[in-house]
Amino acid sequence: MYLDERSSLLLKDLVFNPHVKNKDLEEKYGLSRRQVGYSINKINSWLTSNNLPVIERTKNGFFIIQTEVRSYFKMDHQAEAAGQPYIFSENERSELILLMILSKREELSLIHFTSALCVSKNTILNDLKMAQTLLQPHGLEVGYSRQSGYEMIGSEIQKRKFLIHLVQRILEKEHGEWALESVKEIHKQRKADIQQWLEQVEQQLNLTFTDEKMKQLPYILAITLERIEQFERIDAAFCIHYEELSDTKEYQAVELLLQGDKTIPREERLFIALNLLASNVSSYEVLTDTDLPELVKAVETTLHLFEKNACIELKEKENLTRLIFIHMKPAYYRIKYHLTTSNQYAEKIDAEFGELHFLIKQSIAPLEELIGEPIPESEIVYLTMFIGGWLERQGDRIDSKIRAVVVCPNGLSVSKLMRQTLQTIFPEFLFWDSLSIREFQQYTREYELVFAPHVLLTDKPLFIVKQLPTEEEKMQLRKRVMQELYGYVPSALNVEEIFSIIHKYGQIKDEKKLKKELQTLLEAKQAGAGIQTLKKQERLDLTHFINESTLTIVPSVSDWKEAIRLAAAPLVQAGKIEPEYTEAMIKEHNYENPYMVLGKHVAIPHASPEKGVHETAMGLLCIEDGVPFSDHFHIHLVVVIAAKDKEKHIRALFQLSQLALEHEEVQRIAKAKSKADAAGRIKMCIEKGEQNGQSHYLNETAD
Repeated sequence: MYLDERSSLLLKDLVFNPHVKNKDLEEKYGLSRRQVGYSINKINSWLTSNNLPVIERTKNGFFIIQTEVRSYFKMDHQAEAAGQPYIFSENERSELILLMILSKREELSLIHFTSALCVSKNTILNDLKMAQTLLQPHGLEVGYSRQSGYEMIGSEIQKRKFLIHLVQRILEKEHGEWALESVKEIHKQRKADIQQWLEQVEQQLNLTFTDEKMKQLPYILAITLERIEQFERIDAAFCIHYEELSDTKEYQAVELLLQGDKTIPREERLFIALNLLASNVSSYEVLTDTDLPELVKAVETTLHLFEKNACIELKEKENLTRLIFIHMKPAYYRIKYHLTTSNQYAEKIDAEFGELHFLIKQSIAPLEELIGEPIPESEIVYLTMFIGGWLERQGDRIDSKIRAVVVCPNGLSVSKLMRQTLQTIFPEFLFWDSLSIREFQQYTREYELVFAPHVLLTDKPLFIVKQLPTEEEKMQLRKRVMQELYGYVPSALNVEEIFSIIHKYGQIKDEKKLKKELQTLLEAKQAGAGIQTLKKQERLDLTHFINESTLTIVPSVSDWKEAIRLAAAPLVQAGKIEPEYTEAMIKEHNYENPYMVLGKHVAIPHASPEKGVHETAMGLLCIEDGVPFSDHFHIHLVVVIAAKDKEKHIRALFQLSQLALEHEEVQRIAKAKSKADAAGRIKMCIEKGEQNGQSHYLNETAD
């Protein structure tokens, strides 16, 4: 009697999880009570036909599985039970068929498959259809010819990647190792030699592979070596960086395995070394400076970003850095060379740690920049597991924090600046995203507060905030939010009183800087934030973007459209933007409700970088007489912004926003008689701000 796949899965679950209840099966497999009952009846019919006792059910929903049934499914019994083969599901059979094709030493026909899997030809033909479905995402397919039998069609490197994926999938199952041995006759001596070699590698490299990898690698490498011997080899065009891998200890260890065999090409040696480099380890006895030193820095920066995004201070961060490095070193090679496979924990992590997972995704840019590839979801899941476990150990929970969103219709640069400003005002809140109005209307992530420059339709508490609030407006906003949330305003700590006490007992070298740093410290403590300053990514000053080559001076213009075109002209001429980007900026400006204005006299037209931005840049037009950008704003400085990425211009934009509040300075720059004079005044304003203690604040806000 044939047992269908669903019944087969339920039977295995019942045998190996004796405490499972009927309700558990319903939830796990998405079945109704009636469907579970139907499958149990089929299972009992199958058990009866095999002279085994049936499964009984208690009133409490538990199942009674007799010892004979459990014994039947033990691996040793399965291997010895003549005529009573293990029941492979359709998916398992399809995977094993593909493994047989990848590791074949002779022509394969339907007879080989029916003999190995103990099913009919029609069943195998159906399994081959599923096998095609499994191969499709990998750019491979199953083919057949009378001369070669069944074979896998596609590039060799894709076959090797699929082999890694396939062995991992099969070994994840309860009887995976037995299944591999039953359908694939790997030379026992070769497998034993590889096992011994891996143990030598562990000693030589002072590391310990995970048990999972020690189980997988002998099969993967044995089949790989068989394919190499049959001249199924990687194309030399496959981009494995010889210089990056040849200096590794793992590459040197491959020579020990191959025992000086000169017939094996360099590409194949690199691929075997790559399998070692990409394998998870449970420990390193020694970490040296040569072990991807840039990766350590990227991990540290990622953790700093996470602390800021999550409003949490990670304790014993050096130990966490080491833990993540141990995982990320092999992940670096997996991601870079596209060897990442699926992660069985992905759905569970997203369901249980969704908010933490989201914050970690927002923090991994330093790692992605180093690797040069986006980090796949299956790898981010591991980071969530590590950091989530660390937070639970130190008693912190992400879901206990107030969550907020920022809605700003003003484009990427200003909306990000607005979000960062709000983060400095409310460091204890989690700010999910900066959203456009349309994005906000479709936003699905949970939040408690909304901040926006205009009234929005929402059932959550909405706080109207200026895009560039003054210090006084920031204080008022914080008081308003605290009153709304908690019904009271926390009493402010008096910096002047603390300052007077310090004055009594010590000498003060720089009063302004001391007051500024005290204020910053007390605000952070009052807000409950223990976040360390981040190591800065490359963010450039306003003077880097605005100089004589990007600056234009005119007495007047005909209208705001001409002003934008003149401001953008130097960038077009330099090839940093396309003319289409200029027109896109004009189209974005709303004369009736201008969003692109800082202060009263500075406009910052910008558009989506997809409209024609080649390089992050800014262009300044100084208009002595000014020009109306709306009925309410008479603009003297027009600064066009072309943001190729989301980071480099942020510091400059913040400095520009501070400059825009200095109305007299804006007028002096607008009336400058030469480009050198205008550029010099801008530089002087930036330096003056730093001397007044704004440097630390600028860095912190820009990040």
